[in-house]
Amino acid sequence: MLGSFEAAEDHVQEVFLRAWRARDSFEQRSSARTWLYRIATNVCLDTLRRPAPPLQPYPDELLDERPGPDALVVDRETISLAFLAAVQVLPARQRAVLMLRDLLSMPADETAEILDTTTAAVNSALQRARATLRERWPGGRLEWAPAAEPDADQRDLVRRYIDAHERADPAALIALLREDVRLSIEPGVGSWHGKSRVAPALRRDMMSEGRWRMLPTAANRQPAVAAYILRPGDTEFRPFALILLRVADGLVTAMDVFEAPGLFGAFGLPSVLGAPGA
Repeated sequence: MLGSFEAAEDHVQEVFLRAWRARDSFEQRSSARTWLYRIATNVCLDTLRRPAPPLQPYPDELLDERPGPDALVVDRETISLAFLAAVQVLPARQRAVLMLRDLLSMPADETAEILDTTTAAVNSALQRARATLRERWPGGRLEWAPAAEPDADQRDLVRRYIDAHERADPAALIALLREDVRLSIEPGVGSWHGKSRVAPALRRDMMSEGRWRMLPTAANRQPAVAAYILRPGDTEFRPFALILLRVADGLVTAMDVFEAPGLFGAFGLPSVLGAPGA
């Protein structure tokens, strides 16, 4: 619902706190599952009445720890960054209906109970949500589905991507990009489409920020790298950004950069990396 790792973690705690406080009011007229989903949905809707939290990646390591049937939900394309970005355009209640009906396969009447509305209103909201996504993304889920487990060629591409950064070789990096590549830098820095526009942005950032070290990781079922930077005067490489890569036909087709050093710990990444000779 929120598309943000940090916001989701905070909201899980809020859901259980509200449930604990309201435990005496649970009359068992519905299942505990429905009752908890109602609390969780309302917590998210309350938040989405304010400016939405920034889109953030989710560590694959934590997805792999999820037991039980809910794990099937996050194993599909619905955890992909492209899907999470797509649903952000929907009004909050339409987003809630889409999540409950299409992702969690809840019946319309149960969804109506969670949202305190009618079944007819749920069906109408679902139709509008699906229509908006079809209009904006005609390819649907096939367009944003994550790739399969990285094969040897993909791992080699990520290795060359890291190597180009660490050698400060923009020509080698640009050679890895497909002509229709997209670069996005969050939160709200900018977005560039096409190799001719992306290349100058990469050259500028690679040469002006400092020296780079990168570690491979994974997020939202996509290959990713953690970028550390050594700025002039520093003695350690410090966390700078998480970069999610979309790969097709042996080339990078999208780079989603999240300047969120606070997330490195959630990915099990080091807080700093030592500089040579330090």
